[in-house]
Amino acid sequence: MGTVRTTYLIDEKGKIIFASDKVKAAEDAAKMLLEVEKTKQP
Repeated sequence: MGTVRTTYLIDEKGKIIFASDKVKAAEDAAKMLLEVEKTKQP
């Protein structure tokens, strides 16, 4: 058993709008930036 990582994207109201589990630290930043860009689109 190793480290379990989960990343959450939380909006201004404190609501979780995206969750990513089994995160690889080297790859997660790029994935999260894509998700942030998706939330900005109308």
